[in-house]
Amino acid sequence: MNTPPLGELLETARIVALPMATRFRGITTREALLFEGPEGWSEFSPFVEYEDAEASAWLAAAIDFAWNQQPAPVRAAVPVNATVPAVAADEVPGVLARFDGCRTAKVKVAETGQTLADDIARVHAVRTAMGPEGRVRIDANGGWNVDEAERAVHALADADLEYIEQPCASVDELAELRRRIVRWDIPIAADESVRKADDPLAVARAGAADIVIVKAQPLGGVRRALEIVTEAGLPAVVSSALDTSIGLAMGTALAAALPDLDHDCGLGTSSLFIRDVATPPLRPTGGVLPVGRIAPDDDALSRLAAAPARTAWWLARLERCYGMLAD
Repeated sequence: MNTPPLGELLETARIVALPMATRFRGITTREALLFEGPEGWSEFSPFVEYEDAEASAWLAAAIDFAWNQQPAPVRAAVPVNATVPAVAADEVPGVLARFDGCRTAKVKVAETGQTLADDIARVHAVRTAMGPEGRVRIDANGGWNVDEAERAVHALADADLEYIEQPCASVDELAELRRRIVRWDIPIAADESVRKADDPLAVARAGAADIVIVKAQPLGGVRRALEIVTEAGLPAVVSSALDTSIGLAMGTALAAALPDLDHDCGLGTSSLFIRDVATPPLRPTGGVLPVGRIAPDDDALSRLAAAPARTAWWLARLERCYGMLAD
């Protein structure tokens, strides 16, 4: 990878704070650091609770996207899903209305402080809104143990789920759950067991998942994510980590380069923001996103600039993570 001097990153670095339309992952504002390289703008936005060792992979991805030409695309547009946070059932139609033309919805479940009854009500509200031809998938972010996940699958059997994303935290638990729910013929997708694992291929070797979720930033960039998909030998869904439009363009570059794309991708999440850094933002139209680089709008960068203390925090984080890459 062509790694520039730190000063070149700092020269164009801009830190933004994007207000969200609804709480997601426990946050109402999403912060990100953007910078520009020879190939265009890129994004470094590991969640604030992540340690530097994990965050450094995100920086490697951001540098690669800004300084190196990306793999050639095999498609010009990427179909995407709507994303429904852990909202009350009566809020579901309003959330889905933000995702133009999306015929697949991913629903967050297993939220801390909520119950299975809350999840059932939300999923059924999404199924009703999407109609019988819409596709509904759920994402538990590893929030259930095996017994809890099995109960949830049984309770949601009538929702005609496309797949269940990361129902349990560990690879062993995923493998056990997959054995238990074979009679319902509901695939299991692995997310955290890929992007947060020391060995992202362990879940495939263990036969613990039917689908891998890949995210460009956490996995170290588009090329590394493509390698993981190839080595896993499983269908892949490209998703975002609540990126700005700049980071989502990295995600579409990954999705566009995959030889096969059998499922709608989780790259429509700019629709969860009230404002984004690009004009227009990279949001789904007719259920798809165009493939191509995105540049931020200067006025948006100014309006969405993070507070001085937060800017200092992100710049210090950038320097620390850069040092880890150099080491």
